[in-house]
Amino acid sequence: MLNPKNNAAFLRMNVLTQVAKSFLENDFTDIDNVVNTIVPDGARVMRGSLERDRQVVKEQCLAAMGYTPCETDTKVPLSDMAEKALKRSKPEIATVSVMPSACAACMKTRYTVTDMCRGCYARPCEANCPKKAITVGEKASINQDLCIKCGICHGNCPYSAINKAPVPCEDACPVGAISKDENGFEHIDYNKCISCGKCLLSCPFGAIVHNSQIIDVLKAIKDKSKKTVAMLAPAVIGQFGNDLGKVIAAFKKLGFDEVVEVAQGADVTTRTEAAEFIERMEEGAKFMTTSCCPAWMAAVDKHIPEIKPYVSNSGSPMYYIAEIVKKQWPDCVAVFVGPCLAKRLEAEKNPNVDCVLVFEETQALFDAAGIKVAEMQADSFAVESSAQGRRYPISGGVAGAVAFVVGDKAEYKPERIDGLNPEAVKKLKRYAVAAPADINMLEVMCCEGGCIAGPGTMCMAKKGALLVENYVKASADIEK
Repeated sequence: MLNPKNNAAFLRMNVLTQVAKSFLENDFTDIDNVVNTIVPDGARVMRGSLERDRQVVKEQCLAAMGYTPCETDTKVPLSDMAEKALKRSKPEIATVSVMPSACAACMKTRYTVTDMCRGCYARPCEANCPKKAITVGEKASINQDLCIKCGICHGNCPYSAINKAPVPCEDACPVGAISKDENGFEHIDYNKCISCGKCLLSCPFGAIVHNSQIIDVLKAIKDKSKKTVAMLAPAVIGQFGNDLGKVIAAFKKLGFDEVVEVAQGADVTTRTEAAEFIERMEEGAKFMTTSCCPAWMAAVDKHIPEIKPYVSNSGSPMYYIAEIVKKQWPDCVAVFVGPCLAKRLEAEKNPNVDCVLVFEETQALFDAAGIKVAEMQADSFAVESSAQGRRYPISGGVAGAVAFVVGDKAEYKPERIDGLNPEAVKKLKRYAVAAPADINMLEVMCCEGGCIAGPGTMCMAKKGALLVENYVKASADIEK
């Protein structure tokens, strides 16, 4: 996937900020000017023509307002779509979609021989090719009609002379949900898609977008008759600076009435999942898997139904914190704020969660409102959670928390599936049939490294993990 510092990410943030600013400052009366503000006359052409650059930005504006560009008439003025956004009573159905105007219709994945080839005597590429697609003279050549794109030649070449030219979005998808249509453009099959967002982070052309809920959140904040509550996922550490107290204050400055810690819900998940694990082991179950990651849960439903009997029935931290929030403030608008696009799918099934923001969108709201987090006077959570709950966003955090509560009440043999990819999906299918005897607890995270590497994050994953660990060290253990 792309490094977070890239032009596609910068443009996405700029669009979100300008759309939010238009709403906050004048209720969208200047929304039709946003495209030209972002791509003014004389701007550097990035996609072949100024018109195409502007068309892409217009479609991104539609996504920022909550629409799915490929399902929306893009000829309609933004002001007309903004008017509809102001009138809707709830967010549009969450989707990840491809903008045809931005898709470059990349050449199909292929392997090619570069000038680094020495035509060596060993010829491991030729010897190991299962389809005899490689012949070697002065250098190797690949018959593309015979090649099945297995990559064995690529892995065997001692000179790294065989290059893989991937389709980045297809390559990133763990479940084969994105492929080319009859015109060569990418298309997402929603019967397969798990909303993990890996394709969005991988496309070098910024052609993949998700429909945002920033306007729905801002409408709720602006409506003083509504109480709004921000539920901050523990991966928030490091996303807006190192001082969490200032981040809490920034949310209140933005207009949220209350700010609560999702790790409080994680503590409920930990206790519930630990009790469930002990009960299942006593009943003779072979193993149990975690259930916190919504992309993983979508993968179970759509691609690995055979493992469903082994998945924990416990709710996610978002589930439990939203339940707590709605009991305390029944009529509030509860907004989950985290790193994950798939949380939108989970929220649509949960009446206690009204909207979902990812960190990238939140930063755009801060920028649009002129809020500088570093300049805020630090605030704090009214209820503090545990070290174990706060470590959930790091790979191994959920399993570690459950292990802490299980203690010596049951034999505990964990394994981590750190990131979903095609191989991991195959592995999980095998486990459903015959799990290894030395494993009885599987923690599955869709994003490599955990939630701190989610598609809505801005902080580099390694830095985020370090900051979360420091936060955990300063926190008290969960009460068993």
